[in-house]
Amino acid sequence: MATDMATVSGAAPTSALPAEHLHNTSIRKRAALLAQRPSFRTCAELRVCVVGLGYIGLPTASLLGTKGCQVTGVDVSPEVVATINDGRIHIEEPDLDLMVKSAVQSGRLVASLTPVAADVYILAVPTPIRADKQPDLSMVQAAARSIAPVVRKGSLVILESTSPVGTTNDVVARELAAAGLRVGEDVFVAYCPERVLPGRILTELVENDRVVGGINDASTEAALEFYQSFVRGEVVGVDSRTAEMVKLAENSFRDVNIAYANELSMICGRAGISVWEVIRIANRHPRVKILQPGPGVGGHCIAVDPWFIVASDPEHARLIRAAREVNDSKPHWVIERVKQCAAALHKPVIACLGLSFKADVDDLRESPAVDIVKELERAQVGELLVVEPHLLFHPEFELTPVEQALQRANIVLVLVDHKAFKRIRREALHEKLLIDTRGLFL
Repeated sequence: MATDMATVSGAAPTSALPAEHLHNTSIRKRAALLAQRPSFRTCAELRVCVVGLGYIGLPTASLLGTKGCQVTGVDVSPEVVATINDGRIHIEEPDLDLMVKSAVQSGRLVASLTPVAADVYILAVPTPIRADKQPDLSMVQAAARSIAPVVRKGSLVILESTSPVGTTNDVVARELAAAGLRVGEDVFVAYCPERVLPGRILTELVENDRVVGGINDASTEAALEFYQSFVRGEVVGVDSRTAEMVKLAENSFRDVNIAYANELSMICGRAGISVWEVIRIANRHPRVKILQPGPGVGGHCIAVDPWFIVASDPEHARLIRAAREVNDSKPHWVIERVKQCAAALHKPVIACLGLSFKADVDDLRESPAVDIVKELERAQVGELLVVEPHLLFHPEFELTPVEQALQRANIVLVLVDHKAFKRIRREALHEKLLIDTRGLFL
């Protein structure tokens, strides 16, 4: 296996896909290869199979359905499949309910437990990290293996999951080749990472620039055609390994900058200085733009993806590793501050405001707020009143309305800057200890 590619979880290392499957083709041969498959220049009437109906897969599937594609969305959860086929959604995203309902009612979107024959396959499954900070690619491997029996000659297979460099080739293409397909000739394989912000997914799927990278030139051209048919932003074509690194570089850049803000907040906290005032004034410098600190870093990308780079080249990824360690340490710093405040009270009652990883969404993936509340509960620092206006229930915590929590609490811990919390009047915080990790009231 190439040194920059992590082993699929539970699988033995494998060598790279044979070179004859990956060589860049001549113009004449490339034209012949492209002539063998359907035109991807327009979405209309294309059959698309989207594997994984989560925060990226479902918006993508419903969007393509409204663009005229015949879409089959595949998920391993019978509950998710039934919900979507009923025209409803299982995740929160503005306007997604209307788009899913429209696509389902028109017959352009059908959810299924198993893949079907299609012109285009989009793999949008999770790529988490294991406890040892190594990537777990088992779901990507399973997704590629599940479509292999139904992929037909001329089809385009696209991996959208954020993945370590080499995954498109060493996992997806390999599984298709193992099924007897001539990858790059019979079937075109490419990588195109999502680049969207929760709360704006449906807009940014269309408006944002995209990068696509094929395992050979013909695959890149096929993927470019497909995305250019519905993306208004510029679609840039590269090779698959470059596209994979682009996504990791984007999220690592953001992680490093957030780590600076979080580290600064801890230094200011110890010195008794308001980090919010420091940042506000420092940002008046024409070439300084410090980000806002928080209780840590969450979400399915920034809190995970930098580890893929670290795992591939630990010798050189020193700054990226350090940033991850800073951001991973921030929840512990917040917990210690809560413990100190609780120790000063006879009967501490703590209102924990927010569980999601960012404002105004219900997404709890890798949320530092969830980790903080769990640790406070384990440490038994006091009575916890957990508030999350974007959830109806949580399997581990009893949720409390914000007004009731503020009335009863003597410690207020702000973990997420939801709009609902911004409407809290300052009188409601009178004579309460405030730990504001988002600068909402400072």
